[in-house]
Formats: sequence, structure tokens, C-alpha cells
Amino acid sequence: MTRSSQGSDPGVGSDPGFLGSDPGFRDSGFRDSALRPSPPLLALAALALAALLSAPAAAQPSYPAKPLRVIVPFPPGGGVDLLARVVGAKLTEAWGQPVLVEHRPGASATLGPDLVAKSPPDGYTLVLITTTFTMTPGLQKVPYDPVRDFTPVTLLAVVPNIVMVHPSLPARSLKELVALARSRPGQLTYGSSGYASVPHLAMEMLRMTVPRFDPVHVPYKGNSQALTALLSGEISIAGTALPSAMPYIFNGRLRPIAVTSAHRSPAVPQVPTLDESGARGYEYASDFGLLLPARVPADVLNKLHNEIARALKMPDVVEKLSSQGYEISGVGPDEYAAKIRASLAKWAEVIRVAKIRQD
Repeated sequence: MTRSSQGSDPGVGSDPGFLGSDPGFRDSGFRDSALRPSPPLLALAALALAALLSAPAAAQPSYPAKPLRVIVPFPPGGGVDLLARVVGAKLTEAWGQPVLVEHRPGASATLGPDLVAKSPPDGYTLVLITTTFTMTPGLQKVPYDPVRDFTPVTLLAVVPNIVMVHPSLPARSLKELVALARSRPGQLTYGSSGYASVPHLAMEMLRMTVPRFDPVHVPYKGNSQALTALLSGEISIAGTALPSAMPYIFNGRLRPIAVTSAHRSPAVPQVPTLDESGARGYEYASDFGLLLPARVPADVLNKLHNEIARALKMPDVVEKLSSQGYEISGVGPDEYAAKIRASLAKWAEVIRVAKIRQD
């Protein structure tokens, strides 16, 4: 029966032959007082009504009652895919519900977030974002509001980048590299994985931080091409994610100058940060975090965050992610939300000052 048919059913209440309006009923010898329920019966009726009204709420299944989806806005494979599957496996172990990893690449990694922004706010659809989420709105129009349309869950992990040079370059520190660039104006080059890419913007931020440090940008089609160019000496400088660079650092084919994070990396503790090397205030690391749609209930958000934070502390998870260069975080929703807002403002300023536009 539909809601509308219930409100207009002529068989109840409006039927002239219904019990109380039957003209033959009062002539049957019963008095009106016989129809009045006693106080104990009223109390029992109230209790029964209360139980009836509360039954639908009590019958609601607890979260999660069905499979979850993690949307990854990049192609399969690589570190982002690994992170999604490691965390998803732990949620499945804890809750007994499958966690499905779906890849939605394209449109500068905006298709995935857009799908999640438009999903029901029930806690079953998440998106795993990277630093591009906070860079892209400064480069182009995106189909969502990166703050209002999402509920941050947690920052899963970060990966520092590292600035390296070809060993033939006579520079072993940021100070020496800057001095060399100033003595050879227009001759030093730095490579990136493409125009308006993360390495491009990160190096532009370094140029803004260090006066008169102006190596020429050479964009490539992907990070592997930029690394190959640095290994061959085609370019002088490059910045990339630390895990990608570590094999070449350890075998001496590339020389590390500094890591981009706020603190030294346990993977290469001998390499200083850019901040302590003279680029005061410089801090950048690739972020990996989870978002839900806006207006997700607080109890669902808290349950999800608490379980993910617990999973990130498990020894097997720590070992697997650390071996891939991840530095595990697990901060709460409020702290992660503040970090997203700060990153949006930071990259918008870098893009504005460097006059970078994505076609």
C-alpha cells in the first residue's frame, strides 16, 4: 500500500458504517462508559504505541551493512592503488564487508572526486585523493567545491619528495646549487613529469622561496622520462617522490640535495630538509587521504576513521607501507580538513605567482 492510499482509504474512519457511527450500536444495551478504557489499559496502550514507533529505528542495520567502495581517480597499479587495497583489506577483516576499489581516471583526476561528491552521504562511497586534489582547483575549474562538498576522513600517509642532481654537477648542498645557478644564469635546467604537474609546482615553490634561484624548466611526459633525462645528464636537477629515487641514490647514480618534507626521512636520514638547508619555511610532501561526501552522519564518520586509524598501526600494514616509502599519518577528520584548506591556499598562491595555467 502506498502512502497516498493509506491517507484516503474509505474503509477506515470515513465509512458511515464504521463501529462508532452505527445507529444500531447505541440501541444494543451498552452504555458509553463501557467503551471507555480504564487507566491501566491506557498505560499499556501507550507503551505498545511507543514500542511500535521505535521499532523502525531499532530495525535499522548498523554501519556497515553492505560493501564499501573506494574510488581511485588514477589508473590501476602504483602506490595509490596499493594504499587503497591495503586499507580496504583491513576494513574487510574488521567488518566482514567487501571493500571494492574502483578506478575512475581522467579529467585531471577530477572524475573520481566528482562521483563521490554526488554520492549519497551514507558512508559507503569514499575517494582516495592525492596532492593533485588541492592543486587542480588553482589550475582549472572543477565540478565540485573541494571543501563544502566533502567530509575528510583521515590523512592516510605522506611521501616526501627529494631534490637530486646529476653527479657531474659540482654541487653537494642547496647552498652550493643555488650559488652555481647564480653563476650560470639560464644554464641549469630542472625536469618534471609535465607542465603544471606536481613536481613542476613543487619546484616553482622552491624558486619562490629561494631568491635568484632560476633553473630553466624542462617538462617531460611522465616521471620516468624526467628521471631518465637526469640519469643521462640531459638535465641538471629533478625532484621526485623519494621511493622512485632511492635505488639511484643508493647506487650513486644520482646525488641527493635535500628532502622536501618538514623533517628528515627515516629512509635517508643523512639527507637534510630544504628548510634546514636554507629554504626557510619550505615544506611539501605528497598527501594521500580519504574523503566522504558532505553531510555524512558523525557516528559513521567516527567509526570509519577509528577503524582506519587502528589498521594503520598494525605491524604488517606499517611494514608494507614503510617499505614503499610511505610515512603513516592517520590524523583525525578535523585536522585533515584544516590541512586540506591550508594546501588549497598554498598551491593557489604558487600557481598565481608563477602564472601557471593548465590548458
